[in-house]
Amino acid sequence: MFDDPRPQMQRTRGQALVAMSRRGGATRLDRLVQSGSAKAFLPRVHADVPEIVFLNTAGGLTGGDKLSFGVNVGDGARVVAATQTAERVYRAAEGVAEVDVCLTVGKGAELHWLPQETIAFEGAALARETTVDLDRDARFLMVETLVLGRAAMGERVNTLSLTDRRTVRREGRPVFVEPLAIDTVALAARNPATLGDAQALTTLAFIAPGAEDALGPVRAALEGSPVNAAASAWDGKLTLRAMSPDAHGLRRLVAHVLTQLRGGPLPRVWQV
Repeated sequence: MFDDPRPQMQRTRGQALVAMSRRGGATRLDRLVQSGSAKAFLPRVHADVPEIVFLNTAGGLTGGDKLSFGVNVGDGARVVAATQTAERVYRAAEGVAEVDVCLTVGKGAELHWLPQETIAFEGAALARETTVDLDRDARFLMVETLVLGRAAMGERVNTLSLTDRRTVRREGRPVFVEPLAIDTVALAARNPATLGDAQALTTLAFIAPGAEDALGPVRAALEGSPVNAAASAWDGKLTLRAMSPDAHGLRRLVAHVLTQLRGGPLPRVWQV
C-alpha cells in the first residue's frame, strides 16, 4: 500500500461554551469551555445584562472545518451573545464547513443571540445547525444574516452549497423551524421565487410570551425602507424576513429593528 502523495490540508476545529446563572442579584459566569480556534470572552459592560462575544481565531471557514458554540442561560438570567465580526466562508476545495450552535434558556430567563453577518464567497460549502431549547416562559431574540460575496469588490457568487437549519423548542415542542438551503441552481435562477437580485438576506425571530405586541412597532420601523422586508406575528412568535441587493442597507435596517425590540443599543461589537 502506497501513501497518498497529496498534501493533507490543515482543518479548523473549535468549541466554545458559556454557562451563566442568576446569583446574588446579578448574572454571573458559571462555566467557560473553549478549545481550538473557537473563543468566547465577556467584555466589561456598563449594564446589568452581560455580553458574550464569540470569535473564530482561524479568520474564516472552509471545507472540512468544524466549530461549535453554546450558551446556557440559567433561570432568571438575562444574557446577550454576539460574534466579534462577520464570519467568512471561503471556497471549499473538498468537504463542507460545519457549525453547530446550541442554546438553552431557563425559566424566566432571556437570551439575545445576535451574531454578525455570515459572508459566503464563491464556491463556499457550509452546513450550520442552530438548536434552541426554551423553558416555559423564557424569552429569545435571534437574528441571522447571510451575505453573498462583497459587492464593493464586484464579487458575485454563482456556486454555493449552503444549508442553515434553525430550530427553537419550548419545553421540548418545536415552535419555530426554518430550514434554509441555497445551492448553485437557486443562484442561477435569480427570479422572485428564489433570491431575485438580492445579495443579502436576514431572518429575525422574537419568541416570547406576548411577542405579538411588538409587531406594530416593528412594522413601523420598516416603513420607508428601500429593503424588501415583511414581519408577522402569532402565538408568541414574531418573525421578520428581509432581503436586499445592498448588504449595508440591510444591516442598517436590521440594527434599527433590533434596537426597537431590545429597547436599547446593540452590543458594542456591532457598533465598530
